[in-house]
This record gives sequence, C-alpha cells and structure tokens, in this order.
Amino acid sequence: MSETVLELRSVSRTFSLSQGMFRRKATLTAVASVSLKVQRGEVYALVGESGSGKSTLAKMLLGLLPPSSGEILINGTPIAATDRIAVARRIQPIFQDPYSSLNPRKSIAQLIALPLVVHGIGTSAERQKKVAEMLDVVGLPRRLLDASPSQLSGGQRQRVAIARALVMRPEVVICDEPTSALDVSVQAQILNLLLELKREFGLTYFFISHNLAVVEHLADRVAVMYLGRFVEERTRAGLFAGPQHPYTRALLESVLTPDPDLGVPDTHLGAVFPNPLTPVAGCAFHPRCPAATDICRTTAPPLVHLADGWAACHHAPGLAAQSAA
Repeated sequence: MSETVLELRSVSRTFSLSQGMFRRKATLTAVASVSLKVQRGEVYALVGESGSGKSTLAKMLLGLLPPSSGEILINGTPIAATDRIAVARRIQPIFQDPYSSLNPRKSIAQLIALPLVVHGIGTSAERQKKVAEMLDVVGLPRRLLDASPSQLSGGQRQRVAIARALVMRPEVVICDEPTSALDVSVQAQILNLLLELKREFGLTYFFISHNLAVVEHLADRVAVMYLGRFVEERTRAGLFAGPQHPYTRALLESVLTPDPDLGVPDTHLGAVFPNPLTPVAGCAFHPRCPAATDICRTTAPPLVHLADGWAACHHAPGLAAQSAA
C-alpha cells in the first residue's frame, strides 16, 4: 500500500494589492482551494502557464509562505504545528536559476555544508566528509570544493544546488523549474541525475515545470494548474494519451515539434492571459475555451472522476470520446 508523504487539504493563498491612493485594495487569489496527495517515492509534477500559481504553491510547501486557509501535512503532521527547522529537514528545494540561488561570496564547500551548519549536524570534520561525498554523488570533482560559483558552468552550479538540497537526506525535494535556465544539452544530464538520485536515496519529488517534454520524461502523476486552481490530475500516461480538460489539450498542442512543415502550433487560446484580479463566473477557463457552452459561463465545473484521476470540466466525458474518435 502506498504511503502519503505530502498532502494539501483545500489550501488557498490570497494577497491584498494596492490599486492607488483613492481605490480600495484588491484581493488576488494566487492559489484557490488546492488539494493533493503525493505518495512516497513518486514524482508528482505540476504544470501550467506562468502566473498560474505554481511557485506560490511551492513557497507554501517550503514554509516560506503560510496558506491563507487550508492545511499542509507531511507524514500526516500539519506543517503549521511543526517547527520550521524540522520541516526543513524533511523538505528541501532546488530552485530555477543556479546563477542566483548560490551565494557568490561562499565557496562550494561552504554552500553545500550550509544546511548542516544551520541544523547543527556533525563536527566540522564530519561536515567536510559529507560535503566531499555529496560532490561525488552529483558527479563533480573534489578539486572544486574551494572554488566559487562564478568559476562553474550553469550545469555545475545546478549540481551544487542539488548536492546542497540532498546533504540533509530530505524526504521530499521541491524542484521549481530546475532545468529551465540551462542549455538543452545540459538539461538532459541534470534530469538523468535527478532520476538516478531518486532511485539511490528513495526521494520523493514535487516537480514544477512548464516544459511538458520534461514532465513526460520524469513524472508519475501530473496536475495541471490554471489561475490558481487544479483543472486536471492524472497519471502521466493517461494525461498525455488522452487529456480530458481543454486547457490540458491546449498545453499539449502548444509543444513545438521538429517538423518544419508543421510550423508554430496554435493553441487557439489567444495571446492575452486573463486578469486574476477580475475572476469570471462559472469555469475560470471559459473565456479562452473553444468548447465553452452556456453552463461553463454560469456554473463552476464539477470534478469528473476518471480511472486514473479526475478533471474539472462540464464536458470531460465528451472530450474522452472526442479523443478516441
């Protein structure tokens, strides 16, 4: 039986934004009543356009932002009732940009050892030994221990960031676009390294990305986020074979192909992202949805349960038949 290591229960996060001296503040809902369960040892991927709320959700998982409502649990224990240091031992991040996530004033050895120092783990000699071992694990030579981040390439810096995240042996690693700032050739190396480390250390990944090719390569389950809400959650195979929500279909159709005759794909979603400060009635996606009907404009969609997950769409069963035709 699978074990739930990370769980969100109706988690929301709102922000109050100033609109000027003579106007009342506006409320921005960055994450709206999101629920999910991540099983131990799996790669749970989250995809969506920029501005959909993915990074805000990641910050809440890391304890950097408290949820406005709802509950986040790790191993069944609410994070809000857990010491922040204890949460950090269990959940560690790998950020998007290795050029800005590493302190340029510190050596590679100091950067990797920093979590051990903060948590008071081991003596100085024991920390040095662990740091050297982690360099071996991520495929970097030990001669780089005294180097600074400016002396490393982007791929090497991201390996340092991975070593820093894993030196504490966390249970869950939050990967927030960990390859998007790297060259394509280096991306594949980092992704393969992440998979190797997952197998070696029994890690659980919460993987945030807008690159669907990366998600298809890595993920076990995939959630699709739109304007702070999950619109579909499926197994990787099920979602890529037969997406049930129009937004998921549009994301998959937006992927560039190497065939020059196909040109640039048209998702038919328009070029303008909706304003999250002015939410619409009914389904949040209906202003951009080519399949929207009157019920989509007035009534929030129900969760349609599928064999491998669910989709929040009035027309999800019809989409399944349409995909099979």
